[in-house]
Amino acid sequence: MRTENHWITTPVTTDLLLGALEWERTERGLIPHRLPARARAQNPDPLLGLAEVQPSGVRMLLRTRATAVELDVLPTKRVYPGISARPDGVYELLVDGLLTASTTVPDGDTLTLDMATGSLEHRAGPVGTARFTGLPDRVKDVEIWLPHDEATQLVALRTDAPVEPVPDRGRRVWLHHGSSVSHGSDAGGPTSTWPAVAAAHEPVDLVNLGLSGNALLDPFTARAMRDTRADLISVKIGINLVNADLMRARALGPAVHGFLDTIREGHPDVPLLVVSPILCPIHEHTPGPTAFDPEALRTGRKVFRATGSAAEASAGKLTLTSIRETLSRIVRERAAEDPYLSYLDGRDLYGEKDHEELPLPDRLHPDTAAHRRIGTRFAELVFGPGGAFAPVSGSGTGTG
Repeated sequence: MRTENHWITTPVTTDLLLGALEWERTERGLIPHRLPARARAQNPDPLLGLAEVQPSGVRMLLRTRATAVELDVLPTKRVYPGISARPDGVYELLVDGLLTASTTVPDGDTLTLDMATGSLEHRAGPVGTARFTGLPDRVKDVEIWLPHDEATQLVALRTDAPVEPVPDRGRRVWLHHGSSVSHGSDAGGPTSTWPAVAAAHEPVDLVNLGLSGNALLDPFTARAMRDTRADLISVKIGINLVNADLMRARALGPAVHGFLDTIREGHPDVPLLVVSPILCPIHEHTPGPTAFDPEALRTGRKVFRATGSAAEASAGKLTLTSIRETLSRIVRERAAEDPYLSYLDGRDLYGEKDHEELPLPDRLHPDTAAHRRIGTRFAELVFGPGGAFAPVSGSGTGTG
């Protein structure tokens, strides 16, 4: 067994990393960004900034004989006064594709968000270490998945044997955009988010642009997707439009068309799947906005409720039901000229029977078990035989 006297320090460089669109080097470390600087500059909402810097789907990929790996990191812990403390973000290590170990890092900066006033307070903290030992003593591919819901700067990598980048494995690149459900809210770890579960079934190289609260048909997100290498693209649209009460029925159709048009500018022949919302009973027929349930907050619990009324839907306020109808129609009409475009009803991933068995704990987000079910269903329906992303014999990679 090698000892700590044999540590080798390897610079944290982008050839060892997957899943981000851009990397920012600071005095303290390397920050993965899931939106490029140009998109971030066009964003006035700090909550999108908080979401895109949380590295859902971002992982380090090494080929090494090391039996011990240490990754120095600087997480940012979020604190919500009056709400139960959030668990520390989880770092998961895979050996040749199999989940082998996980750990947390209690150190790091602290960001306090007051839900009542909207104020943000940032306090600097110390660097911590994600430590993994007892790895098999053979050449292997090691993946370290960063916490999906906790901003993390990468500071230093140490191993007890040399490391090198993993050569191109010839996998298709799957680019996905969605809401907090795709981001992975309430999943137990980064490989338990439903996109990560689905990607592992194929397998494909996932680029997850699930952005909590921010799947809002933003043009800068569409341009980022247009300019990103992809062999497969999916967009999951709907729940955040209701959450934010962002637009009315008149605006929805043109916004969806514009979003898809922009993606198609860069990826004219890539399979493009539009996914409507999974079942969410509070918003099936009741518009937003969505708000915290004040009774639950008084007991330190985070539970959501719909604040609109069903009667407002007739005036053009959006519900999940009306959004599904619009998305289905748009895809059907566009598919007449776009043979690579398809539609999936989100209730085929998580519907009424699933909700009876695995209800949404906060009425909005699936838990780990539901994430696994959604990811497995997606893999079966989309990557499986006859699915929109089913492998085509002789197809290449890196299209678009």
